[in-house]
Amino acid sequence: MSAPQAPTTLLVIAKEPVPGRVKTRLTPHYTPYEAARLAAAALRDTLETVLAAPARRRILVLDGRPGPWLPPGIEVVPQGAGGLDERLAAAFAHDDGPALLLGMDTPQITTRLLAPALAPGAWEDCDAWFGPAEDGGFWALGLARPAPELLRGVPMSTAVTGAVQRRRLTDAGLRVRDLPALRDVDTPEDAALAAAAAPDGHFAAALAGLLRAPAR
Repeated sequence: MSAPQAPTTLLVIAKEPVPGRVKTRLTPHYTPYEAARLAAAALRDTLETVLAAPARRRILVLDGRPGPWLPPGIEVVPQGAGGLDERLAAAFAHDDGPALLLGMDTPQITTRLLAPALAPGAWEDCDAWFGPAEDGGFWALGLARPAPELLRGVPMSTAVTGAVQRRRLTDAGLRVRDLPALRDVDTPEDAALAAAAAPDGHFAAALAGLLRAPAR
């Protein structure tokens, strides 16, 4: 059963967890197939948290096809074309009201972490929510209304992505509130820390299974 409705739509932007296309920085420590298993587990954790959180709609903006990691109750729409900045911008076009966009790289997220941006008064005196990532990016971005120009042209996957994106918001005159900083899962060290932060999740179980597997 889904959580109660709230004024905000939750968007998750993700790739289908196909070996060789996801979590490539986990290799060669893990094989492409193992990296894809971890990506699928992270996506499943993320979507289950989204289902448990109060939201007006819950939308997966997907590059690829749904798989067994997709729980019922999530709308699925295709990603747009172009670079990541263009695809993030296009994701917000799937809803015309307040929306909070998440990635698939933080399986340790909880409804408690998301709660400030999903509360009934989340958008009072606030135009945007921003969740910084420890690697310099961001794990969450909320906008009171779609504004693709706020994302297009932001350099992605760099150590300054988050700073540039947040400055883009404030330079536009938006009132920004911040969510806690989180670590993205990009490297084996990141994976271990994310699993430790959410030891009961699918990601932690998948990682533990790989660590128990015989040496390759």
